[in-house]
Amino acid sequence: MEGAATTLPEVVDFNFHIKPILSDRCFKCHGPDEATREGGLGLHTEAHAFAALGKAQDHFALVPGDPEKSALIQRIYSEDPQEVMPPPESNLTLSAYEKSLLRLWVEQGAEWKKHWAFLLPEKPQVPKAGEGWAQNEIDHFIRARQEEYGLEPSPRADKAKLIRRLSFDLRGLPPTLEEIESFLGDEQPGAWLRLVDTFLSSTSYAERMALDWMDIARYADTHGYQDDFERVMWPWRDWVIHAFEENMPYDQFVTWQLAGDLLPNPTLEQRIATGFNRNHKITAEGGVIDEEYRVEYVADRAQTLSTAFLGLTLECARCHDHKYDPISQKDYFSLFGFFNTIPEKGFVGELNQNFRYAPKPSLRITQEAMDSIVTFINNRDTLSFIDLMVMEEQAEPRKTYMLNRGQYDQLGEEVEPAPPAALPPIPEGAPQNRLGLARWLFTPDNPLTARVTVNRLWQQLFGTGIVATPFDFGNQGALPTHPELLDFLAIKFQSEGWDVKMILRYMLQSATYQQSAVASPEGLELDPENQWLSRAPRLRLNAEMIRDQAFAVSGLLNKEVGGPSVKPYQPEGLWKETTGGGGGSTARYVVSEGKDQYRKSLYTFWKRTVPPPGMLIMDAPSRDLCTVKRQETNTPLQALLLLNDPQVLDASKALALRAWEQEESTQERIVFIFRSVTSSLPDESELQVLLDYFEEERANYRQAPEQTRAYLANGAFRVPDTVPAADIAAYTLVANTIFNLDEAITRG
Repeated sequence: MEGAATTLPEVVDFNFHIKPILSDRCFKCHGPDEATREGGLGLHTEAHAFAALGKAQDHFALVPGDPEKSALIQRIYSEDPQEVMPPPESNLTLSAYEKSLLRLWVEQGAEWKKHWAFLLPEKPQVPKAGEGWAQNEIDHFIRARQEEYGLEPSPRADKAKLIRRLSFDLRGLPPTLEEIESFLGDEQPGAWLRLVDTFLSSTSYAERMALDWMDIARYADTHGYQDDFERVMWPWRDWVIHAFEENMPYDQFVTWQLAGDLLPNPTLEQRIATGFNRNHKITAEGGVIDEEYRVEYVADRAQTLSTAFLGLTLECARCHDHKYDPISQKDYFSLFGFFNTIPEKGFVGELNQNFRYAPKPSLRITQEAMDSIVTFINNRDTLSFIDLMVMEEQAEPRKTYMLNRGQYDQLGEEVEPAPPAALPPIPEGAPQNRLGLARWLFTPDNPLTARVTVNRLWQQLFGTGIVATPFDFGNQGALPTHPELLDFLAIKFQSEGWDVKMILRYMLQSATYQQSAVASPEGLELDPENQWLSRAPRLRLNAEMIRDQAFAVSGLLNKEVGGPSVKPYQPEGLWKETTGGGGGSTARYVVSEGKDQYRKSLYTFWKRTVPPPGMLIMDAPSRDLCTVKRQETNTPLQALLLLNDPQVLDASKALALRAWEQEESTQERIVFIFRSVTSSLPDESELQVLLDYFEEERANYRQAPEQTRAYLANGAFRVPDTVPAADIAAYTLVANTIFNLDEAITRG
């Protein structure tokens, strides 16, 4: 970890002090790969590490309590280049601190532990550090680490920065000018938490949470593969929004999605929720082998469960035992078995006949049901019924076999549905099916589910999780920066009803969250990656937030909730150039009309083979697979997109028109535009640059009326003829420039 302390701990912990050293410096020659293992010594498991060595089996790498008899300790301290470990030719070295850690560990008994993530969370003692600064227990844990590394917390951010940060984190939208003024003027105690509660109770909060869930659930509006025909899954998306708005307990939220159909007398809503596990790709390509693709669908479900709820790289064990984690190939197919009893086909030829066709098993939702029972479904097209893919068990359960090399037709040993052997078993009395699996996720004995979930929620607010690899809590994943805090939050979440709004509110209450993002020189030097959170992180907005912000501040945003996906602007002919040739409704892209062009990005039509190009450029995933953390890139193409996207131009024109109509002077209008986009006021130098730019561009446009009209004719939004064209064109350029500022596309 960055800026690691050099004082030896009182008690050396295997997981957090020793295993990282062994993994980084020793596994190359003494790790899990038998082909490269030397000297008969393996340091990746307890059995290998403490085994007798040599032909005579008369010495040991590790002798608990006795460094002098431990060959590992003797070799790392040796000055003989033929004896020292790591050997010079490996280009690996141990620092004096690391050698001392290893020696002290052996002196203290060389206690070997299971991987930290497989141990049950233990409620830690809250540190006393941070008295007078801390707002809740989170801050005591954070402050203790800061003190350990010689860091000081940053002062509280100004209120304008705080409301912008909170608004994007909870709603995915910028605050309105009215909300900013109201918060700035609220000097009563509790103003911050009142604002938090207001945002948490909004429908925009539910939509923002649903956006992340679409990545996790690999939601798309098409089936994928070559022909990529359209599908109807948006009623399930409407259910997700509804569930978050109702603050459905997380254990119930997940159980309904995994096994709602297996609950006693399942309701229509519970069955709709199971669409989660039908979001995978489905093929209609001629010539494919039905069973091969059916197996792929089952594998997708098992791997999605592992990534989303366990934080494990289960897919590594499909062809062979996992190289690093205690997950065998048998474990893989035992988990696979829970999803292997669905009456489905691998090849679904009917997909090219009607996009409303839902591959079996499916559910018909009638107009009457949408009017009276599942009223959260926005049937804006007034369809008489909607067929939706759901989960269902087949009458005669299908047997599950280990598949040699993961191949669909290479049957091996028969296995029964079960969780990985390294984790607790299914609770006694629970059924050995998806419902039992869902209940297993939320038993007090499961060490992963609560940790994985609170880590992902922490990531939502701080940009990086306490475990920086939310997709991998295994041996190759990152260690938690604050393990005690992670356990504290996991236990709190679990013991207080799996309440998502509660745990988010608790995190937001902390002084840690409310810090300024300004980095001091000392903080940058001691903690350049901000692992110890001595300042708030500055985060670039995700693709959807950047687009939605532009429409929100310009007044164009269509706030309608739910319903079928829409097709906003994208470059003409893109689908035609990339379509697989299967025809159907996805052969060509027809831009939606009117206000539908300005709906939230959550509702943008998602074609797997050609995702919305602007979002892909800004690092949105393809949604082929479960994604719990998006990649983060900075490319010239992103800047070109923000400068030239007709959607940003529409927003710039609309915002320029708002400024023209609401303010009187040039300066007031530019300040209005700047504050609407960035939630802050420009300083004197920024304002002067923008005023000069406006005057220069207005003069240019006054001299070129044809060019002015052509510029304003771009995009779908039309400026009234009653407004001076040169003025609006110049204000539009100012707005477009401000949309491209770092302040506009980040929250700090």
